[in-house]
Amino acid sequence: MVVKYLLPFVVAFGLAMVSASSAWAGLNIQHWQTSQGARVVFVENHDLPMLDLSVGFAAGSAREIRAKSGLANLTRHIMGLGAGDYSERDIAEKLADVGAVMSGSFDADRAGFSLRSLSGEVERNQAINLLVSILSQPRFDAAVLEREKARVVASLEEAATKPESIGEKAFQAALYGDHPYGLPESGEVESVRGLTRDDLAEFYRAHYRARNMTVAMMGDLSRAEAEAIAERLAADLPPGEAPPPIPAVRVNTQGQEKIIPHHATQSHLFMGLPGLMREDPDYFPLLVGNYILGGGGFDSRLTNSVRQKKGLAYSVYSYFMPMRELGPFQIGLQTRRDATDEAVRTVREELARYLAEGPSEAELTQAKNNLIGGFPLRIDSNRKILEHLAMIGFYQLPLNWLETYSPQVAAVKREEILRAFRSRVKPESLMTVIVGGQPDVKAESVAK
Repeated sequence: MVVKYLLPFVVAFGLAMVSASSAWAGLNIQHWQTSQGARVVFVENHDLPMLDLSVGFAAGSAREIRAKSGLANLTRHIMGLGAGDYSERDIAEKLADVGAVMSGSFDADRAGFSLRSLSGEVERNQAINLLVSILSQPRFDAAVLEREKARVVASLEEAATKPESIGEKAFQAALYGDHPYGLPESGEVESVRGLTRDDLAEFYRAHYRARNMTVAMMGDLSRAEAEAIAERLAADLPPGEAPPPIPAVRVNTQGQEKIIPHHATQSHLFMGLPGLMREDPDYFPLLVGNYILGGGGFDSRLTNSVRQKKGLAYSVYSYFMPMRELGPFQIGLQTRRDATDEAVRTVREELARYLAEGPSEAELTQAKNNLIGGFPLRIDSNRKILEHLAMIGFYQLPLNWLETYSPQVAAVKREEILRAFRSRVKPESLMTVIVGGQPDVKAESVAK
């Protein structure tokens, strides 16, 4: 009986895998530079009458100074709220008229916009004209700026009361200190309040330049049409130059533990250190190894130790976030206040055991199978493929990155995982932030 009811699901899932695989098998990523120096990556796909497009700039929060933190995020956001002859309302209405959707993206490394439109010439041109205006003629209207500053400040003030937000901010600061990656992406209350229109305009002029732009396109276009669109997007931007490299991240060799008292019923634990660059040769050993440690949900060792055996947390995770410079390796969980010390001790013991023993062959096989089997779901739509194209273009990864993902996962060896983890994850260098902690803990900071 169980087989009878499972069979349709299995068949449907299998067909989905075949469909998803066919969407990217033989993916032909084309690339070039516009006459202004913008980098372009493009995949031609006529399955749907749609165009998915993104533009990204090295204009994230790592390009700020502490006194003006929040500037990069606010600049990108307000660019889309009035440009050229178009007011904020005009932009929204003209996008709606042709069924187009525009959104923004932002992190420490990059800032940009994404656009989804029908590929018909009329609809496509209207949507792209709006994006061209946003990129080349942002208005930075004073009234809009003051309104959005107030909104950001209110959001920051609310976040300052939430244990997860408090912990994330403190953890980021503990990992990166004075490095630009230590700046909060949305800024600080006082720095945002002090931002002016001149600040936004100056940041825009310094970073939104053609040679600092990556264009990614996926959809119902010919190569000639894609070239014309890329030229339009870059034409009215000054060529400029790409900004200087982000400073290298220095890993603190002496870890610390910081306890932040809070009235929350649960303690929030953050533990980790800077660990992985986007172009890192150990990307795949760390990816597979982390799946076994804490990235594989119920398959992971941390879940087995912390949740299954001891019932200390509903969920526990670990991940590497690759960035231009060393992005974080992070372990996190929430637990009862009176179980905080035991949870921290259990995580440390499991991590030490993993660094000493490494994964078993059975764990390695399961991790590879799950990562490879789940990969088609990560690229089963134009939008998802566009996200990968944007990443490949911005970080200048090999054009066959998607094609070689599964073979590189399959090739990872147990010894490579051990070597990569031991070289990156040093227990003595771990930074630990606990929001909540034991009920009787009153210290703001406790040295490890």
